[in-house]
Amino acid sequence: GRFYYCCLSAGSFIILLQFLRGKNRFTGSFLAMISSPSVNVFFLLVTVVIAFFILSFNLQGGLERVTKYMMSALLVLMLALAVHSLFLKGSGEGMTFYLKPDFSKIDGSVIVGAMNQAFFTLSTGMGGMAIFGSYIGKEHSLMGGSYSCDHTGHTGCFFWQEFIIFPACFTFDLEVNAGPSLLFDTMAAVFNNMSGGRIWGSLFFLFMVFAAMSTVLGVCENILAMIRELTGWSRPKGSVVCGTGVFLLALTTALGFSVFHFQPFAEGTTWLDFWDFIVSNNILPLGSLILALFCCNKFGWGWDNFIREANTGKGLKVQKWMKPLFRFVLPIIIAFIYIYGMFTFNWR
Repeated sequence: GRFYYCCLSAGSFIILLQFLRGKNRFTGSFLAMISSPSVNVFFLLVTVVIAFFILSFNLQGGLERVTKYMMSALLVLMLALAVHSLFLKGSGEGMTFYLKPDFSKIDGSVIVGAMNQAFFTLSTGMGGMAIFGSYIGKEHSLMGGSYSCDHTGHTGCFFWQEFIIFPACFTFDLEVNAGPSLLFDTMAAVFNNMSGGRIWGSLFFLFMVFAAMSTVLGVCENILAMIRELTGWSRPKGSVVCGTGVFLLALTTALGFSVFHFQPFAEGTTWLDFWDFIVSNNILPLGSLILALFCCNKFGWGWDNFIREANTGKGLKVQKWMKPLFRFVLPIIIAFIYIYGMFTFNWR
């Protein structure tokens, strides 16, 4: 997850500079970007250095305040772009594809993918939520805070962004299952075909840089907090060591489409797919399973201690009737879906 977001931030930097320089009339931008080793490594280095410089001096609070305004502006811009996309010639097909479910295509692999995506998005199972939750003041309950964050942030943002992407895909003949390239190629196509596209595109990818960097800071803070707790190092020293490690490991992703050729699974898979498998298919579900068992059983934290901490402050509370759900139902569901995912994974 850390490598993915570092590379995503680097990609946002690259596209932002192209728009600022007026070189936004390109095609296959994502493919060209990931195939250029020097460009990828340079902007990856820039991303990691900026992130750990901010973390080393504990300046993320200031960046978060700026990011709040940037994210608000991004949401307003997304709403405007969503309205614009609804008037594209392919909007009907795109919205039908997005909003009309095809239940015949829902199988076990779709459910496994949805579960892994949910864990990945919420950083559940790899320490993300534990770190973020520890920074929440005692005046807000954990359940209330998580509900507000998920519904007003993740869900709302993801819902509206598809109003932009799918109409554009069907209008400009782009693959709807293209993966990460949807962000770069689709949005570039939208801006290239609208009045003042260079300005709007520059603003959009500027906001994306701030959004991606805020996520990079969040996921890298996990590593830094753990290392500092284990070693007693200062923030600057821990940031240098952790930043170096993240950069070296992220090189496999940054160079995985050009220099470091590696096919871990089926044909066409790369280092990015390998790390995605390790994190999304294993660490996140297994980490969530361990977390659920630890919080709700006597051999771990214990149910009473868990609800005492979770229910401190105002907001939604964990109810007593939820104990069997947390203690038995959810662990069984997670374990079943994980095992099913391993058996049905496209290994070759």
